Amino acid sequence: MQTLGSLEFWIQQGINALGLGSQYALMAVGLAMVFAVMRLINFAHGTVMMAGAYIGWLLLQRGTPFPLVALGMVLGAAALGIAMERVAYRPVRGAPDVALLLNSFAVAVLLENLAILIFSPRSRPFPMPEILTQVLHPGGDLFLPSIHLWALGGALLALTALALFVTRTRLGLAMRAAAENPTAAQLMGIDIGKVTLLAFAIGSAMAGLAVLFWTAHVGTINPGMGFEPVLKAFVACVIGGFGTIPGAVLGGYLLGALEIFLQGILPSGVVGYRDALVYAVLILILLARPGGVLGYLEAERV
Repeated sequence: MQTLGSLEFWIQQGINALGLGSQYALMAVGLAMVFAVMRLINFAHGTVMMAGAYIGWLLLQRGTPFPLVALGMVLGAAALGIAMERVAYRPVRGAPDVALLLNSFAVAVLLENLAILIFSPRSRPFPMPEILTQVLHPGGDLFLPSIHLWALGGALLALTALALFVTRTRLGLAMRAAAENPTAAQLMGIDIGKVTLLAFAIGSAMAGLAVLFWTAHVGTINPGMGFEPVLKAFVACVIGGFGTIPGAVLGGYLLGALEIFLQGILPSGVVGYRDALVYAVLILILLARPGGVLGYLEAERV
């Protein structure tokens, strides 16, 4: 039996934290990429995840093999991100931050209500293959849900590929330049529109991959399912530092670890206040590091 003072307890919590943190990191990276190049907190990011889940559900209803279902969720989310950028965000690029923020809320509400009209508001089970739902027992009282392994492996592969892309390719370097100083990047001949479109595509693809693991974790889908993931992604970005990809990744794993360890160590009568304690820790982090752990505060230009 695992107890608070046992080594197995801490190993178990570490395994759970890595699995949950990997999901949060994937969610946060997509949000951070869009913010970096457009200075937009895209609250429609959660509805992209919801749409990816329903794309996967529709493919499953047609008997599609699960590897193709997973690919369809990622590509479908990326396609929706591209459509959102072209239709909803490109026409208002350069508008005041408040207008961009309200626009993202409007897109999120529109997509969620479309999903309600098409699929109804009720939750639906999302059947997963056994390879994602089985629980392994490596020894002793330890248990290892296979979804944690898949989430960790998927996150490491996706984030490594993203890191190579932004550091080794011309488009990736252009994206970094646009994130650092859009005006200077445009003067140097970088097509800001292409860079922004690419950021939406990659960020939405990350959301599609994240929702695959998130859906395996919760087991059901519904039109309102995007709210909690986008809130987690936002908190992770704030913890790590908004606008930085490494900060989003670090923030995701820190948030996952904080939630898991608080769940494990808090008394049963207090564990219901876990989320309140998480936000209290967030406030303390911002008091010490207003720009986040890896972020920085931009100097105000007058």
